[in-house]
Amino acid sequence: MDGAALTGLTGFVIVVALVAVERLAELVVSQRNASWSFARGGIETGREHYPFMVVLHTGFLAAMLVEAFVRRPEVPAALAWSMLALVVASQVLRWWCITVLGQRWNTRVIVVPGLAPVRSGPYRFLSHPNYVAVVVEGAALPLVHASWITAVTFTVLNAALLRERLRVENAALAALPTAKVPDDA
Repeated sequence: MDGAALTGLTGFVIVVALVAVERLAELVVSQRNASWSFARGGIETGREHYPFMVVLHTGFLAAMLVEAFVRRPEVPAALAWSMLALVVASQVLRWWCITVLGQRWNTRVIVVPGLAPVRSGPYRFLSHPNYVAVVVEGAALPLVHASWITAVTFTVLNAALLRERLRVENAALAALPTAKVPDDA
């Protein structure tokens, strides 16, 4: 894909569509893993904010496309390509998190009693690396096509959501033991 193809509206639609497909793959993995957690006595917290999260993330994908079609901005190739690189990096980080957490990863806050928090992979460096991926992607993906209104709006709304999500998740994780117990226990 050359610079003009990426900065064109069709290229942007393809990028957003690929991210949407990736999100559907996440939901499949999440459902399977949530079932695994519940089968092992998993306890869910934070149900109240989850519907808002679903609406926000779905609306995010739609909003940037609407903005791109309505505003039809001029998109410098350097902006498009640098933001695409950040989007790809955020996807790599996200799937690293999913891979390291294995069956414990899902889009909800479900903890299995007796399992210690994961401290390997990106979790060696950050408590919540997946949210770093979400924040970077939230700013970068719309900017692939200079959809700055969506980037700013999502960033502000997502910051409010993440504040609640981190509060809930940290409380749930604080209740876990510190010693590692095998995942199949």
